[in-house]
Amino acid sequence: MSLTAKDADAPWLLLVFTLPSSKASERVGIWRKLQKFGSIPFRNAGHVLPNEPNSQERFEWLAASIRNSEGGASILQVQSIDDTPIRVLQEQFRLARAVDYEALIKDSGKLKSSPMGKSVPVVRLRRRYEEIAAIDFFGSPLRRQADEVLKRLDQPDRPAKQQKTKKAEKAAFKNRVWMTRPRPGIDRVSSAWLIERFIDPKATFIFGADSSAHPKAVPFDMFQGGGFGHEGDQCTFETLCLAFEVSDPKVRLIAHTIHDADMEDDKYGRTEGHTMNQILKGWAKQNIPDKDLLRRGIDLIAGLYEAIQ
Repeated sequence: MSLTAKDADAPWLLLVFTLPSSKASERVGIWRKLQKFGSIPFRNAGHVLPNEPNSQERFEWLAASIRNSEGGASILQVQSIDDTPIRVLQEQFRLARAVDYEALIKDSGKLKSSPMGKSVPVVRLRRRYEEIAAIDFFGSPLRRQADEVLKRLDQPDRPAKQQKTKKAEKAAFKNRVWMTRPRPGIDRVSSAWLIERFIDPKATFIFGADSSAHPKAVPFDMFQGGGFGHEGDQCTFETLCLAFEVSDPKVRLIAHTIHDADMEDDKYGRTEGHTMNQILKGWAKQNIPDKDLLRRGIDLIAGLYEAIQ
């Protein structure tokens, strides 16, 4: 076997390290992190990841940790392995993720959707799926099957009499003025992002306590009702998603995040929204104007959307 390190066109990163025999617990910790990162062992040479910025950063931090534990570590950019073609190594990554997906599918088969919505085990399975998908670098064939299984569990067995959100025609909501309450929080800034991104790209936003003062504006998340707001156990963001049939899977995850932060019922077990809501509250305390507060919140949600794998 011959390895060549080359900055250009090097598809792989190889971490090689040694640790003193007395560092057994550290060795276990490093092994667990390597598994979490999605690396695969390559014979006795070390551990391999695709050469991507995130992989480089993870290996660098792990190498620093190894050195701090009196070990030695090197990271090689590997252009080729003479007896292992790229497609073979890629298939090894797919097989490793297939094992993860198979275990998840097996565990999901033991659960059923709940008439009250998501159960804690289902939320944990969804998070587990997201963690696997994040290190599924070359697209395991089982990914779609796992996603479909979880989608079925994501749909609660709702009572037949539950009120359904009315569908809205996008054409009637173009180039409109949208009105919401002052000092927008997590539900309102995320709803404004959704409106701009998927419903009305040229939307204008205004603020006020009484929607009747602007009869031509489209109210959202207003106390007086009308327009779009909370419906049943849905936050405004969820209502808009259903009304305008926004089916983007990343938006669905954001909807779960916003719901848990706004409704405070931990229905989906998402915690990211709570932190974002605290950031918005902190900005509000700085007396930032409503318009600027809304724009910062929109940018925050846009960043979350792009960060979702």
